Amino acid sequence: MGTGTGTGTGASTGARASQDAGRRPARARRRTRAPATPSSTVARPGVGWALPATLFFGLFALVPLVLVAVLSFASWDGLGAPQFAGTDNWAKLLDDPVMIRSLWLSLLLTVLGVVTQTPLAILLGVWAAGPQRNRAVLSAVFFVPLLLSATAISVLWRALLDPNFGVPAQARWLFGDGNLLGSRDGAIAVLVLVAAWQFTPLHALIYQGAARAVPEVLYQAASIDGAGTVRQFFHITLPQLRNSIITSVILMVVGGLTTFDTVLILTQGGPGTDTTITAFYMYQKAFKGFEFGIGSAIALLLVVVATLISLVVVRMSGYDRMAGTKEGM
Repeated sequence: MGTGTGTGTGASTGARASQDAGRRPARARRRTRAPATPSSTVARPGVGWALPATLFFGLFALVPLVLVAVLSFASWDGLGAPQFAGTDNWAKLLDDPVMIRSLWLSLLLTVLGVVTQTPLAILLGVWAAGPQRNRAVLSAVFFVPLLLSATAISVLWRALLDPNFGVPAQARWLFGDGNLLGSRDGAIAVLVLVAAWQFTPLHALIYQGAARAVPEVLYQAASIDGAGTVRQFFHITLPQLRNSIITSVILMVVGGLTTFDTVLILTQGGPGTDTTITAFYMYQKAFKGFEFGIGSAIALLLVVVATLISLVVVRMSGYDRMAGTKEGM
């Protein structure tokens, strides 16, 4: 009995062993199976989703750009038919000292805009993403410039800085004769200040959204390790904002190179030609001098310069090699 039982038990044990042995490879195969890639689990929209935006971009961006490129090789005063002029417009631009100086001035204002607006926007955006008391009310106050047009902002600042009854006129001990827009350095400083006041809230909004997307577990782990607020900001928040910083800088570059209305209302390109940036010089050539061929060449040159700078920023920052935000974690 005992032997029979032992034999049966041994047989059943052997059977279970053989079954387990047969199951183990299958489980092992299931365990060692490669995880599904994101591309196999995430459904991507078809090409048709991009069709409306592609048509809109082609109709209102590519077609005008091609027409401007063609017109840059023609002579046209706005009346009659354009006459083919070859490379005369481009040769005139290369020999024009105002054009060369306006391009350098545009680059200078763009760099000053990036340097002044980026730190302010990051600090304001990160602060606005926090749980502080009365944060919503103060954020609404800070973001008021987003609701105003560039023309209204320029008129407002022109009245505030008027040398007769503006703020500088009331504080001559600080601003000298009070005519800030009457000197080259004063006019450039005013343009940088107005641009920072106008566009910093927009970029802060970008950083606010990005800061809220930072995983809370990173801050919890840093707190356990004894990291303070400042250290968490430099070692967690800033690296996580890398993609947003690149996006914001590119927007600043494009916006800085194409600034026009602020210069038109505040300085009129003066004093002299000290604040004649490229976009304003294009306006003068095309709509005041009726040289639409040269104006088109200046516009095309701006597009090329802005595109090259944006590509350099993307390339140097490694933005084009980032697979996603998880890579920075």
